[in-house]
Amino acid sequence: QVQLVESGGGLVQPGGSLRLACAASGISVSLNAMAWYRQAPGKQRELVARIFTGGSTNYADSVKDRFTISRDNAKNTVYLQMNSLKPEDTAVYYCHTSYRGYWGQGTQVTVSS
Repeated sequence: QVQLVESGGGLVQPGGSLRLACAASGISVSLNAMAWYRQAPGKQRELVARIFTGGSTNYADSVKDRFTISRDNAKNTVYLQMNSLKPEDTAVYYCHTSYRGYWGQGTQVTVSS
């Protein structure tokens, strides 16, 4: 059974940082493309960052140079390091795998003073 469990969300001030983690079970994060999506209230879910099996990455224009996606194969976990956070980054962040399109349950990120 595939499970993706996100953690690390919370409330942070503008300009602050957070690191999200997605712990996977039932699949290998090194053998599947993994991604972070986010959904803000009243908006569609959007791709934030993706890491491919070979290690290449891509990012939404809105987060380039601020967010970094990475993975730890030994821990079977994918991370999203988020720096210089802005109020418009406020959303529920979801982990996703290309393996049959499984989703995690999401973690709330709120950027506010």
